[in-house]
Amino acid sequence: MIQVLLADDHAIVRAGLKELLEDTGDIRVAGEATNGQEVMAQIRARDFDVAVLDMTMPGRSGIELIKQVKDEKPQLRILVLTMHSEEQYAVRALKAGASGYLTKEAAADQLVAAIRRIAGGGAYVSPETAERLALAAAPRAESAPHTLLSDREFQVLQMIAGGKTVGEIAKRLSLSVKTVSTHKTRILQKMGLANQAELIRYALEHRLLDESPGSSK
Repeated sequence: MIQVLLADDHAIVRAGLKELLEDTGDIRVAGEATNGQEVMAQIRARDFDVAVLDMTMPGRSGIELIKQVKDEKPQLRILVLTMHSEEQYAVRALKAGASGYLTKEAAADQLVAAIRRIAGGGAYVSPETAERLALAAAPRAESAPHTLLSDREFQVLQMIAGGKTVGEIAKRLSLSVKTVSTHKTRILQKMGLANQAELIRYALEHRLLDESPGSSK
């Protein structure tokens, strides 16, 4: 029996996923969490085979949560199940330690197949994401400018493009205004952009804005 930790801050989503998975006969939802803190409490309390994580939950979530989970439980397999498009996060999530990435638009049988494959030691990604990973690993590969950013810089980019000020970003990320300003400068330099207007235009053209319902948390 595959023991699954299901993490999503929407009760209706969890209930639907739990019913779907437990109908399979070989997958059991052995724990649930609504935020990053509960995820860590659950994995410290017991062992799971697969953690199904949403990218956007209250508190620590996304790439930071994936890294923290893998730091404490390296053997725990992670499947990201999210509303965020693959262009936004898939490669970063996989590099952070996830074994699979699915959007919530995926069919039910894809989710079941992904959990089974990941529990068995495999990975589950779309052909498009597999191609992006291969290109990123290739020597001298030509990558899109935003892929050169660190995870923190990418997070700051999204927030700037979403209309947040440096002060607002500093408060939300618990950083100093000076640190956020430094991130902003490095982002523009790495991406070869002249100013914030060009950054916003780039983010729009490449669909990097965080437009999920949970993005305001």
